[in-house]
This record gives sequence, C-alpha cells and structure tokens, in this order.
Amino acid sequence: MHDTALRRASTSLLAPLAVLLTATIGATIGALVGTTPAHAVVDEPPRPAFYAAPATLPSGNGTVIRSERMSFLLDPLDATSLVRNAQRVLYTTTNRRGTAIAVSGTVLVPGSPWVGAGSRPVIGYAPGTQGMADRCAPSRQFSEGIEYEGIGIEGLLLRGYAVAMPDYEGLGTAGTHTYMDRVSQGRATLDVVRAAQRLTGTGLSSTSPVGLMGYSQGGGAAASAVELAPTYAPDLRVRGAVVGAVPADLATVATNLDGGLFSAFAFFALRGLAASHDVDLTPYLNAAGRAAMDGVEQECVFDLLDNAFVRSSTLSADGRPMSELMKQEPFASIIQSQRIGTIRPRVPVLVTHSALDDTIPYGVGRAMARSWCAAGANVRFSTNVAPLHVGGMVPHLAEALPFFEARFAGLPQIGNCWSLRGSGRPAHTAQPTFSATRSAAG
Repeated sequence: MHDTALRRASTSLLAPLAVLLTATIGATIGALVGTTPAHAVVDEPPRPAFYAAPATLPSGNGTVIRSERMSFLLDPLDATSLVRNAQRVLYTTTNRRGTAIAVSGTVLVPGSPWVGAGSRPVIGYAPGTQGMADRCAPSRQFSEGIEYEGIGIEGLLLRGYAVAMPDYEGLGTAGTHTYMDRVSQGRATLDVVRAAQRLTGTGLSSTSPVGLMGYSQGGGAAASAVELAPTYAPDLRVRGAVVGAVPADLATVATNLDGGLFSAFAFFALRGLAASHDVDLTPYLNAAGRAAMDGVEQECVFDLLDNAFVRSSTLSADGRPMSELMKQEPFASIIQSQRIGTIRPRVPVLVTHSALDDTIPYGVGRAMARSWCAAGANVRFSTNVAPLHVGGMVPHLAEALPFFEARFAGLPQIGNCWSLRGSGRPAHTAQPTFSATRSAAG
C-alpha cells in the first residue's frame, strides 16, 4: 500500500513535468530541423573565470575549490522553481588516469525545511548528454532556463531533497569532455555529492543519506558511481540508485546509433574516449572525419542534427564503420573497459528501460541488470513502453520518487532478479531479494 500510494503521488506530481519535457524537446527538435545548417560550428564564448582551475589543487576528492550563487531556472521566467539555495561549485575529483582534476557542478537545496526523519538527503544526479562544448555545461545552462534536466530535478526538490549534479570532466572546465568514460563520470558524480556535503550554508553534512540517479549518459554515470562507491567513496551513506537507459555496452550502442538521428552521440563517445585514453584519431579518419571530430567538440545536444544520419564509414580512413574499428586495438580494450555491470552494487538499484528505446537498445539495459543479479545484487528491473529514448525518461522520473522515499525511510527493496532467469544466472537469485538500505560504510 505504501509503495502504491507513493507511486500514484509521484505520477501525479510528474504529469505536468512530462508534458513540459515532451513539449520542450519537441519544440527544440522542430526548431533545429528548420534552422540548423549541416555541420554548423558555433564558436565557443570565452570560458568564465569561475571555471579556471588554480595552479595547485587542494588535496582530497570532493574538496570545494570555490562556489558562487547562481540562478536556477526551470524555465526562462522561473515560474515553478522552489529552489532558494542554488550554487555553482568547482571541486576536486580524480580522472580515469588517477590524476587530480577540477570539475564544475551545481548544488541545489530547497528553501523549505526538511520534514523527514534524520538529515536532508542529497541526490547525486548525473546529467544526460549535454554535448562536448564548455557552454553546454548544466551549471551554465541552468541559469539560462534551457537545461532539460531541470524537469526531473524539480520533482526531487519538491520532495525536499537536495541535488548535486556534476558537469563531468572537461565540460565547462578546460580540456576535452571525456564523454562515456565510465570511471571519470562515476567519480565526478560521487565527488560532487562530497562537495555538496562540505559546502557551507546548505545544511548538508557527511551524515546526509545519499541517492544516485541518472538517465542515458547520466544512467551510465550513476550506474558506474554505484559500482565504484564502496571502494572510491566508502564515506558516503549511499542508500540506493535509480539508473535508466544505461549505455552499458558501448559497442552495441554505437552500432545501433550509426547512421541514425543520434549519430552525434557515437561521435561524442569516440572523441571523448580518445581524449581520455590519449589516442590520436588522425590515422583512423579521413578529412571529413577529422572535421567532424573537431566540429562535435564545439557542439551541444541541441546541435545533434548537424550529424544526423551520417554513417561512420564515410568518416573513416579505410571506409570501415565504427563498429569494425572498435574490434581492433587500442579501441577493443578501451570499449571493453567501459562495460558496466561487472561490479556488484552494494545497495538496492532500480533499473528502468523502455522496450521501445530507439537509441540505447533495451537488451543492453536488461543484460546489465542480469549481470548484477548474477553477482548477487539487489536489482529491480522495470520495463516500460514509453515511445523512444526521450519518452523513456518520463516513467524513469516517476519511478525514482517512490524508490527514494522507501530507501530513505529504511524500507527494503523487493528485487525481481527472478524475472531475468533463464539467461545464465545462478539459481540463488531466483527468488525476490531484500536488501538493507545502507552501504557498507553507512
């Protein structure tokens, strides 16, 4: 009864947000179709001084370098936002290579007092694809009222949760955005939560319970974060994670994207992973390919039609598609190292995925959940039939609220790994599983 009531309440709350999401994205794509020339490159405006890292970084992950007040606009008129404490932060994290870097992000705390038990929870909210250019960083777009993740965040803020969102490595700050780097994105997500807990004036502390959440690229970052949390951030009191449309197998995702509407996502990944692993792409690309890779680094998600329906075979030096390139070294090892689902989460995880997803195949998310189940994790896999990849975000947001409500109340999750049986899973996960809501450190 408790979960049913919460689900109805959250669905009612998110109904207007779902309409806004659909209208906003639909209007954006419609505008792009009518106005965006192919391969248009927008020059980057100067990077604001706030995003410049100091010559010497302070020690420790999640250390706040600087912060400043910012405006958080769900829409240009700020007609619905209840946030009273919105701050842009620059904080420390560790990238895939083990190097300390500065990353930017956003911390949002509702103005209303927390009325639940214990201290106010904080959600580490990993954003979905923003693009590669610094101007695409959510911490900048929130103040312009054009950040689509604000729609999902509003529901969390209305419930009273604080939200901490990373911009990720190289997005906003100097360097190339390491798009789809599993380790870099997961660490940045965990460390923005640490930064939020250490930020003055938020009412948050190291005792604040933590949830992790994300969809699409953000689903991959949040899924990586929940895998990494016990070893990388054992101090965080993680209670659970909600991950949607996770690109857990990049080879399969890239093959699906090739030549489609969202081809740019695959190009983002190629550019980002090459930067993360120090791979020079020049020998593998022809002149058009090199121009495309330079172009995508200047683009935001709203520029996705610049590369729509472009086949990767037209960009490669030898005419082979990206899927073939990924089978040879060094790319084969890089792609394999990005697989999500190989490390058992220690807290309950809700995995959502639309069976009609046209961008990240449904089977990719299901296989990841099955892999976690095989390792003995507490997983609930939720299938929906929302239209396409964008549509799948709506039920994902709706299901997140009752999930976090139950986890922060100390209630167990009833897993459904038994529904994924018949795919090589061990017999011990064939029954519904219950899990405590605290991490090993909590």
